[in-house]
Amino acid sequence: MISISGVSYHYGSAPILEDLTLEIPKGGITALVGANGAGKSTLLGLVARLMPLQSGAVNVDGLNVTTTKSDVLARKLAILPQASETAPRLTVRELVGFGRYPHHKGRPGPQDVAHVQNAIAAFDLVALADRPLDSLSGGQRQRAQVAMTFAQDTEYVLLDEPLNNLDIAASRSLMALLLGLTRDHGRTIVTVLHDINYACSYADHMVTLVDGTLGPCGAPRDIVSQDLLTQIFNTDANVIRHENRVLVQV
Repeated sequence: MISISGVSYHYGSAPILEDLTLEIPKGGITALVGANGAGKSTLLGLVARLMPLQSGAVNVDGLNVTTTKSDVLARKLAILPQASETAPRLTVRELVGFGRYPHHKGRPGPQDVAHVQNAIAAFDLVALADRPLDSLSGGQRQRAQVAMTFAQDTEYVLLDEPLNNLDIAASRSLMALLLGLTRDHGRTIVTVLHDINYACSYADHMVTLVDGTLGPCGAPRDIVSQDLLTQIFNTDANVIRHENRVLVQV
């Protein structure tokens, strides 16, 4: 479980997050949802210690992210930020191998090689393993980036807008792979998603943010409504319910 208590964050005098207290459950996919500028990426970055906490506390399975040693935290959670620059001539195998560094510290062994190969297979990258990144499509490169976090072999995986610049086929494929990681490998995935319908279709739990404050949280089918769309996105889009699922008509 990720426990966030009394977290606020400001850029200069501008408030980005205000006194957030919530718990993100262990297991499954949790989607962070909100309008542009709501604070989703900032919250993810604070959980991953990409930026220092200004107030409050974040704990991941009881580990305080502020005081826990970096190598210990890197074996508990992995993050793929929104802007992930990589050398274009790296091969897929080399990129995925970077995920093992917190474990081998530059001296990979047979176990590391096995984890890399498992990650390549899990993300359907076997045929692309020895190709350079600049020869791949956007969707293939994104799969390779996420495979790198999977190879890190952490219980928690944090992804900041992993569907950016992906077409519908690549987006559906990646979300299905992520869902499989939670079901088959016991990972907990926390991801920022812009498209609420992907959150409705694939997330077990949804956390909404509005202007840096906490909105409704829960299973999408329980919290997504026209009132929520008005509160979070200031839109009057229709909500369609079918059996146990919910969909936003856009």
